[in-house]
Amino acid sequence: MTNAKEKKISEPLFHIEKRADFPRWKGWLIRIAAFIAGLIVSGIFGSITLSTNPFTFFSTMIDGVFGTSERFWIYLKDSAILLGVSIAIVPAFKMHFWNLGGNGQVLMGALASAAVAFYLRGAVPDSVQIIIMIVASMLVGAIWALIPAIFKAIFKTNESLFTLMMNYIAIGLVDYFILVWFPKTGSYIYSVSKTLPSMPTLGNPYILPILISCLLTGFMYIYLRNSKHGYEISVVGESENTANYIGMNVKTVIIRTLILSGLIAGFIGFIICGNAGFQINSDIVAGRGFTAIIVTWLANFNPLIMVFTSLLVVFFTRGAVNTRGFYSLTTNAISDITVGIIFFFIIGCEFFINYKLDFIPRKKGGNK
Repeated sequence: MTNAKEKKISEPLFHIEKRADFPRWKGWLIRIAAFIAGLIVSGIFGSITLSTNPFTFFSTMIDGVFGTSERFWIYLKDSAILLGVSIAIVPAFKMHFWNLGGNGQVLMGALASAAVAFYLRGAVPDSVQIIIMIVASMLVGAIWALIPAIFKAIFKTNESLFTLMMNYIAIGLVDYFILVWFPKTGSYIYSVSKTLPSMPTLGNPYILPILISCLLTGFMYIYLRNSKHGYEISVVGESENTANYIGMNVKTVIIRTLILSGLIAGFIGFIICGNAGFQINSDIVAGRGFTAIIVTWLANFNPLIMVFTSLLVVFFTRGAVNTRGFYSLTTNAISDITVGIIFFFIIGCEFFINYKLDFIPRKKGGNK
């Protein structure tokens, strides 16, 4: 005769359920509330660590963006470049191909532009050299995106790890070529005896990136929303089995989409390199490929909404840089934490928009 002990089976306190139909206006109310909560918490943190009041802290951030006309134009230019990088990765994300290699694809486009500038500087007319730079940067960016696309489509590799590792390969290649071209200085400094092409300014050095990003945004919105390719991207993103069932060639869709992403990423690399005087280093992209992931997620992969999320993200990052200078901080730690708090609330609220918590009533005496 065996004595079996009765074990008390504990039920979970709640379970998570995906919302089937959630009103859009409620979703925006949650986002606004999360944004305000993030501002309050970050303001409290900033005021405690910097021994100031929250209003002074936020006024310093605002001054970093709107304090002068020069700061405002730089803010618009930085937002436009970040938007361009976001436009490059959004078709892959829409397809649920988690392309974490945007940084490397943009960097390789910048490297291709710098290579053309190095080997052809002063040898051909500026207009011809600019065209060669654009073509080279787009091709190299497309190749860099095509490699993980082929492995994903044919061998079912993990695209997140693959694209992430290719960022580091891109950094290594940039450092290698800088050492090859300039072994003594270790930095990309051009000889004054040879000229470089000038980027078109259109009367204002900040206009061109803004105009290009606006055109890319309009193109991508129409492409994803109204084209056959955009429809196929959405179907593959929802379910590859469904796409195969209705006769789509999923491998072709994956490869074609990543080529498009790489072309745009490489072109943005040309813009970044051109704005830096066609000089290059491994940090020239400044992590925009990773920041662009936040931009696309906040906008729910909608190119038009990405305009506003890019402006929002750059506002906080540039404002944080100004707080460092205003308070004579030696590092970006405090400013980065304050920005991270705000992003934490903004991104975290998406969980409550897409899911709900159903609390399970507890039975007296427990369950056996």
